[in-house]
This record gives sequence, structure tokens and C-alpha cells, in this order.
Amino acid sequence: MGSSSSKPEASQSSHVWKASSPIGISHDVVESLQSSSETDTTRAQTLELAVQERVASELKKLEEQGTAALKAAQDKIAELADGGAGEDDDKQLSRPAVSKEVEALRARLQKRKQLRPLPDTVEQARGNVVRCLIENDRRPLDCWREVEAFKEEVRRLEKEWVDKVVS
Repeated sequence: MGSSSSKPEASQSSHVWKASSPIGISHDVVESLQSSSETDTTRAQTLELAVQERVASELKKLEEQGTAALKAAQDKIAELADGGAGEDDDKQLSRPAVSKEVEALRARLQKRKQLRPLPDTVEQARGNVVRCLIENDRRPLDCWREVEAFKEEVRRLEKEWVDKVVS
């Protein structure tokens, strides 16, 4: 079982082909093939290198396309950001600018706050809640009656408004 080796002997590595019929190839071609030092292994390695070069070039091309697409997307995002906000981006980042904007919004809200004055009953109920909470600052739950009265006045006012809008 172990008496024969699994590797071919060196004398068997050189193969000479003997044709049974006349060859249709020129004698120069046959001689160049026989004298060539290229083997199946070297041909396979050459082919593998060619394939690797082709894959590398295709990967490089795809990477360049991806980079170009990413740059185009980033440029478009930057363009949209610049077009939408403009110079306000710098102003929004500073604290004084934000507080100035808040004050301007607060002033606009104060102008629009009341379209018409609240009825006296709602104002009185609101005042009762505020007075009770001030008097019972440590025990705000004692003001539940005043809060319920205020809620009832607001419900009545909302109902009147809905009835007016619906009819």
C-alpha cells in the first residue's frame, strides 16, 4: 500500500506527443510549443493575474463612480441647506439671537392673544383659582372647588362658542 509514491517521477514530467496521423500544424509551431518553458501552472497563474487585474480595475471604476455620486449628493444637500436657510444659520446658533427671536415671537403673540375680552364670570373664576393657590401655596389640593368652578365656566364658554359656530 505504501510501496509506491503518489508523485510522478521526474522522467514522466516531460511529455512527448506522438501523432498517429500527419500533423496539420507547421513544424515551427510544434517546435516552439515543445521548447516553451510555460507549463499549465504558469498559464493558470498568468490567467489568474489577468483576472485579478481586471477585477481590480473594475472595482476602482466602481469606487470612482460611488465617490462621484456621493460628492454630487453632498453638493446637492449643501445647496439645499444654503438655499433654504441662507445666513440665518449663523444667527440661530448664538444665544442672544435666539433670545431676541423668542422675544419677537412673544411680542407678536401678545398682540394676537385676545381677540375679544373674556366674560366677567370666567375672569372671576380664574381670579378665585389664583387667589386660592396663593393663599394655599403649601396645599394646592385645597383649591379643588375653585378649579372645578373655573373648568365649568370654561366649558360653558366653549359650548357657547361651538353653538355660535355651528348655527
